[in-house]
Amino acid sequence: MKKKSIDFESRFWCGRKKHSALSLMEVFFQFHDLVTAKKHLNLIMQYAAQRKTRIPEEPSVVFYFHQSLRSFIRAAYSLRNKHGKWLVHELSEHKNPMLQGSLSGKEYCDPAKVFKKAFKKYRLEEFEEFLSEVVYFSLGTFNNVPERNIVDPYLHLIKMLDAAWLILERENNREKLTHEQQQTAELQST
Repeated sequence: MKKKSIDFESRFWCGRKKHSALSLMEVFFQFHDLVTAKKHLNLIMQYAAQRKTRIPEEPSVVFYFHQSLRSFIRAAYSLRNKHGKWLVHELSEHKNPMLQGSLSGKEYCDPAKVFKKAFKKYRLEEFEEFLSEVVYFSLGTFNNVPERNIVDPYLHLIKMLDAAWLILERENNREKLTHEQQQTAELQST
């Protein structure tokens, strides 16, 4: 049976090129660094929970962020079963509290657990509905606020951002190490 691949729908915000889940996350962080992405998401959440107030940012900026974050969530969904791929034993890497972010010790050692845990609790469609709902309520002046729980998916999304950033850092470090080892092997052979 052929595996059904998920469409990340990245063409709306980063062009027509097809991406793997990791390369899409890397492009996401090129457009929005980790701090900026968390800040945008936090701002959207604040204004979604307030009545009769509208987010001060341009709607096009908020929509662009919505589209890119939606693709990010889809990429995270496709990585949910990659358990152990980025596993790091505590002795082999110095713990950096800045890199750990909102992750627990176990999640820091195996960041793919974050995706698995998030998508075990919420389906992909529920994350997309959450994102659409908070963006909708942040862009308008309404008398009501979102009816469903928006805090729990928000916390999972923050953890997913931290986990993805950590995974990309580890991938980049692994590539640098491999490149350095190849260079030293070439120098030794000459």
